[in-house]
Amino acid sequence: MKGETVVIITKFQLFNHINSLFFNLGSGLSSSTAFVCSSTVALMAAFGVEVPKKEIAQLTCECEQFIGTQSGGMDQAISIMAKSGFAELIDFNPIRTTDVQLPAGGTFVVAHSLAESLKAITAASNYNNRVVECRLTAIVLAIKLGMKPQEAISKVKTLSDVEGLCVAFACKNGSSDPVFAVKEFLRKEPYTALDIEKITEEKLTSIFANSSSSLDVLNAAKQYKLHQRAAHVYSEAKRVHAFKDTVSSNLSEEDKLKKLGDLMNDSHHSCSVLYECSITSSARVHEILISMVTIARKPGHTPPPTTPPPIQSKTKFP
Repeated sequence: MKGETVVIITKFQLFNHINSLFFNLGSGLSSSTAFVCSSTVALMAAFGVEVPKKEIAQLTCECEQFIGTQSGGMDQAISIMAKSGFAELIDFNPIRTTDVQLPAGGTFVVAHSLAESLKAITAASNYNNRVVECRLTAIVLAIKLGMKPQEAISKVKTLSDVEGLCVAFACKNGSSDPVFAVKEFLRKEPYTALDIEKITEEKLTSIFANSSSSLDVLNAAKQYKLHQRAAHVYSEAKRVHAFKDTVSSNLSEEDKLKKLGDLMNDSHHSCSVLYECSITSSARVHEILISMVTIARKPGHTPPPTTPPPIQSKTKFP
């Protein structure tokens, strides 16, 4: 493990106390990830094990899938590999991170909407639904861009797998944006299972035969929004790299923060409208914070308090 960053823990007895750990259930604060990661580290401590951080991140990602969600690993990676004062650019296969130092003059607010989201219970209609939609989107794009249906079904798992094909197509048409291919080949109207099966030449139940959680999605879903999901994933990836480029740019501190704020606002909009993974109360929190910043910037106005107005109930905002 020479050259690796490792978690070094002295041996002490936590094994019998893992189940006493408390996290807010369904709070949107990665409670399941927090439980899995802390339990894993506790077990390592109990047995005196030293493991590279990236291996812990990979292991905990695989562990969390046992709760019924097709976890992608982002939460586990940042929980294990985070550093104070830095954002992390996370890449996968294998998991690795790049430090992105945050501007010293900025304040990044993490606000809790107080709404519960029980991902494991609603997985078939929400969390896992997006995973299935994204794979179907990737397969359809691959076929539209020239890949044989059976090859696409066997080889294409994520939108990252067809990003190169999308960029190549875009370049032939004077662009480098993979969303160009999305707009060209995927309609905005939702697809039915039959629509997709005509393209793939195979039943969706056959494509996902080895994944019971994906079959649950197929049983619950009435339609699939392929265009919207791809547009979000590719535009969000672009924003992630734009964030990294902005913090390392020669812009003034104020201009950097303005640009980062714009990117994060665009991300919120995309999550809400294209990926539909936001909720009303979260949008309300966002509106409150944006209005506070706007008021603070107007000449002659007294800056607002550092916290939003008090929340009147669990999901209702003033």
